[in-house]
Amino acid sequence: MARLRSRVPVASAREELFFAGYTNYFLWTQVPVLSELLRRKAGAGCRVRFLLGDPDGEVTRNREAVEDAELTVSARIRTTRRHLRSLVPAVEARFSAPADAVNHVSLSVFRFDGSALVTPHLASLVGHDSPMLHLRKQGDGGLFDRFTEHAEELWGRGVPVRG
Repeated sequence: MARLRSRVPVASAREELFFAGYTNYFLWTQVPVLSELLRRKAGAGCRVRFLLGDPDGEVTRNREAVEDAELTVSARIRTTRRHLRSLVPAVEARFSAPADAVNHVSLSVFRFDGSALVTPHLASLVGHDSPMLHLRKQGDGGLFDRFTEHAEELWGRGVPVRG
């Protein structure tokens, strides 16, 4: 995920930061000052949102069985939630709705204004082993819009993260 830092710096966004990955766990390992940066961005009027999978949901349990990784999906989500607690209310966070979780776990969309990183997760691979596409908004109705609108749909039906 070093690509996140080098190609699309979070620092360049002025209006929108939307992290719609199922766990979003890696962000703090790749950008150690992320919490401070997000706090400053939100304070400057940038909308900052996180869409997470439910750590106790059935899709999460199924994904853990598929990945069979020591650092479980639920542990990665809980780590992200721990980081987000210090950012509320400046940062918005939701869990994907139970009916949407199967669509969310297989696709990550990270939006930075008119740029997005999209990762379609492949079979039994963990997210960082799947390909990442870097999309830029060129006009209306293109791939950028299709992926970011999908993430917006999931957000719209999401359940607010409490505590």
